[in-house]
Amino acid sequence: MLLRQNVLASIASGDVTLAFRRWTKPTVKAGGRLRTAIGVLAIDAVDEIEQGAIIDSDAHKAGFADLGDLLKELAARPEGRCYRIAFHRIGDDPRIALRQAADLDREGRAEIGRKLARFDHSAGLAWTGPVLRLIAARDGTTAAELSAAIGMEKLKLKALIRKLKELGLTESLEVGYRLSGRGRAYLDGE
Repeated sequence: MLLRQNVLASIASGDVTLAFRRWTKPTVKAGGRLRTAIGVLAIDAVDEIEQGAIIDSDAHKAGFADLGDLLKELAARPEGRCYRIAFHRIGDDPRIALRQAADLDREGRAEIGRKLARFDHSAGLAWTGPVLRLIAARDGTTAAELSAAIGMEKLKLKALIRKLKELGLTESLEVGYRLSGRGRAYLDGE
């Protein structure tokens, strides 16, 4: 579930606690978690709702000036059913602390190496080392540049790079990627 950039600060402050979406199938579920730019959200409830049952105070809790603005946004996507999603912020994205954990001992480095080897094996291509080195060479290296350099379709590569982010080795920039402190420490120890 994507959240508008201009609403994220209000989510962080606790002023926005709802979202409304029109989906053919919900993309989040109650009890789940969602990572965002302002931290991790706990999904408290996902309920199908009749659009006519939404009230003005719901629109405010979803970050809209009024009910009319919310209804306009829902009308932009007429397919699917209307859902009310309740959530709250539960903390920072754990990948941030992991990216900063650059003190890798021998076992930590070996564990990362094993995971990267599994990623390569699973993809049928040794992509992790080349991608990490290309990103290390220049902050802001884009997925298009990386995919051209290693001969992999861009969307497939972007999905794979998310695995590097999960290990705390890379981070996304406004445009492109860069190595984290942990990623640099790993490469320096190779």
